[in-house]
Amino acid sequence: MIAIIDYGVGNLFSLQSSFAAIGQEAVVTRNTEEIRRADRLILPGVGAFQDAAEKLRLSGMDRGVKEETAKGKPLLGICLGMQMLFERSHEYGVHEGLGLLKGEIRPIAERIPAGLKIPQMGWNSLKIVKDSPLLKYAKEGEYVYFVHSYSAVDCDDSLLAVTEYGADLTACVGKGNVFGCQFHPEKSGEVGLRILKAFCEEVSAS
Repeated sequence: MIAIIDYGVGNLFSLQSSFAAIGQEAVVTRNTEEIRRADRLILPGVGAFQDAAEKLRLSGMDRGVKEETAKGKPLLGICLGMQMLFERSHEYGVHEGLGLLKGEIRPIAERIPAGLKIPQMGWNSLKIVKDSPLLKYAKEGEYVYFVHSYSAVDCDDSLLAVTEYGADLTACVGKGNVFGCQFHPEKSGEVGLRILKAFCEEVSAS
């Protein structure tokens, strides 16, 4: 069973429907005990980092996530959920993340040419930089759906794929049993479903 963590942000039922489409049972939950019983965890998220991090902390589920991933349970962060896996974010101040991966979150405006629209919104292709079980069904150049104004930097030890938007921006990360997608697999059609399928099959990244 897959636990989709509900802490007040994210399109949770779209994710649940995507797992149903690949024959996987997924529950949307705010229950720490259910998180402990799950085989895999999904940390979704949209909106502002500070608000989401505070809601996760106040729910108490941040502790459950850290405890279960420390035991080796696979975790996939999506969009803002991926950003929260890192040490800190520089979105309207400096805010602490879960610290499960090395690196931090910075505005894409610092890296892309002036004139490109922010947020980066829409379909863009993946450039795979490291083999990973998470991407075993994905192909170089396939398109996935992004909506973001911030991206992970200084994360070379977990970097799996980038997307080009005036500069190479972090698209996918994975280290040990912790994975993240800056894009939305649940909005990325067949490619996204294949990535979710791979997450359901694999325990850890190389």
